[in-house]
Order: sequence, then structure tokens, then C-alpha cells
Amino acid sequence: MTDLIRLSLTTVNAPDAIALARFYAEITGGVAKGDERWALVEGPNGDIGFQQIDDYRPPTWPDGEVGMQMHLEFLVDDLEATGARVLAAGATRFEHQPNADHCFVYADPAGHPFCLSLWGVPRVGD
Repeated sequence: MTDLIRLSLTTVNAPDAIALARFYAEITGGVAKGDERWALVEGPNGDIGFQQIDDYRPPTWPDGEVGMQMHLEFLVDDLEATGARVLAAGATRFEHQPNADHCFVYADPAGHPFCLSLWGVPRVGD
């Protein structure tokens, strides 16, 4: 027996779980499974869960009434090319870009911010 706690899944709230899972499956190369209430993306680098919330309110980042509850970070080789791909899949690029030299911030179709960051740029703790 061990006292080690292992993270098994990060789950994101959504107005429609399978719709948001399909978005993330498209941009990560994963596979979306589930329905509008509970869905999962089985991805090449880990899985992401999505649960439907009846009174879902999207974050209004960077300023606003509803704060950013969380955000996902994805490492990429080319910010511009990958950015074009996520926009084509339904993302929106935020006007506010605090680290535009190495990271672009987008909103997924449910309004959650997510980041595309360049490989090789030191992260906190590196």
C-alpha cells in the first residue's frame, strides 16, 4: 500500500459535454466518447473529462464577473500554424495576450481559456 495520490483525470464543466469533447479531440488528435452530460477525450498525451452543468456560466477572462476557473496548456512547435488550426476548429483568440512572445491565449467554444505555448520555453519551476 502506498500513500501516493495519482491524478487520474481533469474534468471541465461545459454546457454540452460531448460538443466540447469533440472540439478538444479535434485539436489534440484524440478521440471523443460519451454524450451531452458526460464525455471524455482519450488523447495521445492524456485524457480530459467533460461534464454538463445545467447553469453553466462561461468565464469572462481577463476581466469580468465570472473568473477563470482553470485553463489548459498545450505545448506546440508553431504558434501561428497551430493557432490557425484551433481557430478553424471553433476557438476564439483573446485580444489580451500577456505573453505573446511564446504563448497565445484562446477560448474554447464553451468560453474556457486555454493556452498554446512554445516547446522549450521554461515554465514555472523549470
